[in-house]
Amino acid sequence: MADTAAAAATTTKPAEKAEKGGSDPEMKGWLLKWTNYIKGYQRRWFVLSKGVLSYYRNQSEINHTCRGTISLHGALIHTVDSCTFVISNGGTQTFHIKAANEVERQSWVTSLELAKVRAIRAIESEEEEAEETAQVVPSQEINTVVRDLTERLENMRTCYDLITKHGAALQRALNDLESNEEESLASRTKIVNERATLFRITSNAMINAGNDYLRSAESQGHKWSKMLHHEREQRQRLEEIIEQMAKQQSQMEQAAVMVRRNKLTTQSGSAQNPSNPGAILTSDDETEFFDAEEHGYTGRPGESPTDGTFILKLNKRRSSSEDQVGSEGQTGSSSESDETKRTIKTVQQVCLISAARMLSGGDDDTVDRVSNPRAEDADDTRTAQTNPRNTEQKVSVRRTRVPEKPNYPLSLWSIMKNCIGKDLSKIPMPVNFNEPLSMLQRLTEDYEYADILDFASRCTDECEQLAYLAAFTVSTYATTSNRTGKPFNPLLGETFECDRMDDLGWRSLAEQVSHHPPIAALHCEGKNWMCWQEFSMTSKFRGKYVQINPLGGAYVLFPKTGSRYSWHKVTTTVNNIIVGKLWVDQHGEMEIKGTNAAEGNKCILNYIPYSYFSREVQRTVKGVVINRKNEVKWVVRGTWDDKIEIAPVLRTNGSMDSPTYITGDYKVAWKRRPAPPDSDKFYNFTTLACQLNEPEEGVAPTDSRRRPDQRLMEDGAWDASNKEKLRLEEKQRTVRRERETEAEQAATEGRPYPAYEPMWFKREKEEGSDEYVHVYKNTYWQAKAAQDWSGCPDIY
Repeated sequence: MADTAAAAATTTKPAEKAEKGGSDPEMKGWLLKWTNYIKGYQRRWFVLSKGVLSYYRNQSEINHTCRGTISLHGALIHTVDSCTFVISNGGTQTFHIKAANEVERQSWVTSLELAKVRAIRAIESEEEEAEETAQVVPSQEINTVVRDLTERLENMRTCYDLITKHGAALQRALNDLESNEEESLASRTKIVNERATLFRITSNAMINAGNDYLRSAESQGHKWSKMLHHEREQRQRLEEIIEQMAKQQSQMEQAAVMVRRNKLTTQSGSAQNPSNPGAILTSDDETEFFDAEEHGYTGRPGESPTDGTFILKLNKRRSSSEDQVGSEGQTGSSSESDETKRTIKTVQQVCLISAARMLSGGDDDTVDRVSNPRAEDADDTRTAQTNPRNTEQKVSVRRTRVPEKPNYPLSLWSIMKNCIGKDLSKIPMPVNFNEPLSMLQRLTEDYEYADILDFASRCTDECEQLAYLAAFTVSTYATTSNRTGKPFNPLLGETFECDRMDDLGWRSLAEQVSHHPPIAALHCEGKNWMCWQEFSMTSKFRGKYVQINPLGGAYVLFPKTGSRYSWHKVTTTVNNIIVGKLWVDQHGEMEIKGTNAAEGNKCILNYIPYSYFSREVQRTVKGVVINRKNEVKWVVRGTWDDKIEIAPVLRTNGSMDSPTYITGDYKVAWKRRPAPPDSDKFYNFTTLACQLNEPEEGVAPTDSRRRPDQRLMEDGAWDASNKEKLRLEEKQRTVRRERETEAEQAATEGRPYPAYEPMWFKREKEEGSDEYVHVYKNTYWQAKAAQDWSGCPDIY
């Protein structure tokens, strides 16, 4: 390691700036970059320029082969030790870098922080300019521009007339100077000088008017050129959307024709051969629009699709010998790519058969749907434990609804059409499309069914415990089926506490720990479990839909057994942005991995995407629990908006590529509670959601309940809420600019500038991985008991 450190101890120097205090900070030099567990740290040539950090194998590659880049806008820069630091852009890329010594490391970190500040400032200035351009009303702007240019043109015409007039007078005076002998020479010279002075003044006025007209035309031309380019892009995107919708309509019409033909064929076929029950299945399976490769059902006739087959994608570790075949020399490699390279996808087509059905020999799938009576008893027990009416402990009476949503009609498309292709978190949205909850409160809603974790903590079978945990992860999406309102983006330093130990048996704390990129950290603890997560996301608006890709992980620990699990959330898509009713879909694969005492256990859940042509029940979730011997022990099935059932696997038949699992009776692991009466009138909130923003004494001054724009919206004063929202956002921008100015000054003076530190969380390396997450400091509840909020920032 000393040799590798010495290898990095070469030139690291700032590049010369174009002008003093002008361009972005630039640096270049040799550093050590972590590649993988086989090669360790490797010497690379790094270049910092224009807010982007790039690296090469050597200096000769600069002009043709870049090995990887990371944009500093939205990146997190973290110091590990005296020589090592980490740069991450929120999950997709992470660079682990080691310098030769502490001085060199600090020099790089300071330059990176300064480059990040300027990159953020440049992007925001472009967004503000684009926003101003997009918000201009074309007819008013045209009238203003035409009126301005007309006035300047009239000034030029007036100057032209004066120049013509005074030029003619000057010419006559010069002629008189030659021919008129009656007047004295001095008198004639004086007249010529006067005429010349007037001509010079008029000419200068003409030049100034011409310059004003040129400047105005150039400035307006630049603005209109940008607007024309923007409108051209909008038109192109709309044409693509319309073309896609037309194709989908054509495909649906063709599919409808095919369905009618197939029905006629199957009816005639069954009439000719009534003893052949497979005739109907054959004609239906040959329908060309059935997407069997993705998640189709290919079971026997009479089987319910939820009890039949499904495609299961499993992660398989590659051997060390296979690892050694590859090398790092791929473009854009990063330190976490090592784990990706060691993992490949295998596909299994799984068939599920109930043991009770096999014994009965029938096709009635109702046997599979009967819940285990003991599970029902346990479910009743869980309900009794969390119901305040079934406990003698005195609990506070909480509200069960919020004020009804007022009717403020506003076209979503009128706002969103100017934001196609942008990050959703950067779109300035009025509160008309929000719901009166913060994103911190929406994250807290994940624990509405935390009683499942209570039950899982008492399971003696670790695979059954994992099956219940899988049901809990699915339950976090229950409210998204009919909740299309956008939560308020938290301000930096905003917090939210939810202490429900008295009735629900858990309490949580959430804090917005970063602004660029926006990251929220949450910690929740029950009597026999502890859960924490870090949430960030990337989102893009594509005209027809908005796709939200969550970043960051979620973790749960059962202290009694020492079992610890982690997972990442799946992709969320909001459809029908242009026309129609908004609806939400969840899709993707979720892998719940066990560590510590649960090392080797995992659960694979497939959230099957919506499809016009699939026979699957929409919003279906299917998966399996696999033990450390790579044996499937439990099966999970259901829908993410209604319920999840689990069943043990009694035995496995068939091949590895197409196994058949013989299962026991299914039991309900999670069932969604009915919505409150008339919930559609108050944002489709659940009872817990109604209680999250209820005013409460003694909470921190940064708590979301105290946020004025959110409170005004809940009370129905949306116009006042919009004004207050703008004020809070501008206040946050002002504070950030002050920090950026201080950071620039510190960088200029060569001294370190402390990065923003959250109040209740700290950033640490997650156990068993290379990821850094914000973990709870265990200080909030003590501060609340003492009512000591002295360290809280003033954000409202």
